[in-house]
Amino acid sequence: MSPRRILGVDPGLRTTGYGVIETGPGGVRLIEGGVLQPDPKNALERRLVQLHDGMIEVVRATRPDCMVIEELWTAYEHPQTAVLMGHARGVLALVAGESGIPVHDIAHSAVKRALAGSGSARKDQVNAMVVQLLSLSAPPKPNDVSDALALALAFAFRSEGATPLAPRPPRLRRGAPMPWGA
Repeated sequence: MSPRRILGVDPGLRTTGYGVIETGPGGVRLIEGGVLQPDPKNALERRLVQLHDGMIEVVRATRPDCMVIEELWTAYEHPQTAVLMGHARGVLALVAGESGIPVHDIAHSAVKRALAGSGSARKDQVNAMVVQLLSLSAPPKPNDVSDALALALAFAFRSEGATPLAPRPPRLRRGAPMPWGA
């Protein structure tokens, strides 16, 4: 199997997390992770331009083979959140289209299931699996980066037929050291 780069994106108008992993015969390795933060004082259209330009830079620097974006969802009480998130997702899909990169969607419950074995896993369990699978010393900060890496990892597991390295997520207690020495 030849190496493949996967760009996971956790979209948002305030903070968009991204993470690029590479899969290959040696396993999975982290290429880059970070956040794009359009200026919240700007008008919507200007923030979308900033998001576009920032993601173009990420794509040029990391050369991914595909982009994975979390499937759109929102709570019934907050429909405007879905509309705003749709703007960000549209810009990210545009960047992928301009760059000739296929876009894939994954539901957040499918990400949790792929990494932690349960669609109702807690965020700290998913973050712990990101740390373990990528041999990191600590969870990426902010959580948007960890969420983006989780998307990329879940897609790698689904598309390559791989399974998580640990059948069950580690149980973490508040303030306890990470079980893998982070």
